[in-house]
Amino acid sequence: MDKSLFRRIVNRLFALLARFAPGSTTLRPMLHRARGVKIGRNVFIGDDVYLDNEYPEAIEIEDDVQISIRAVIIAHTRGPGRVIIKNAAFVGPHAVVACSSGRTLTIGEGALVSAGCVVTKNVPPRIVLTPAPAHVSALATVALTTAKTMEEFYSGLRPAHSQDTPENK
Repeated sequence: MDKSLFRRIVNRLFALLARFAPGSTTLRPMLHRARGVKIGRNVFIGDDVYLDNEYPEAIEIEDDVQISIRAVIIAHTRGPGRVIIKNAAFVGPHAVVACSSGRTLTIGEGALVSAGCVVTKNVPPRIVLTPAPAHVSALATVALTTAKTMEEFYSGLRPAHSQDTPENK
């Protein structure tokens, strides 16, 4: 998958245009197709969506897929893999889909990847994937924004107890 420097630059320019240009069902898919992304019919690509710059040809998006605002799809880590998003799947806002080298990651037909999910393994068809809810992990006795060093912040961390949560104050 060696590409010329010119092709790599063109891919990045088209990707940048696609991230911010209007046309979530027209111009954006067209620009990504020109980069080598395989895109089916009736695909919606939201604002500021990042589709792999280095290996756009390693991404396949089937028909009726919706990719929401600021989602990130990376088809490589230390070499190309392959990402396939099957028919009628939905990738929510700020979701990250990342595939390892030499592997294929598939988001199944009709699957829903909720906002904020990090996907590194296959998602079966029609599954609704949700991220773990936020939870209290510590009590910060020294605010990160006012600590002079990270060590000062770390040394101010204390075990959290259920009574330390804001809703219990």
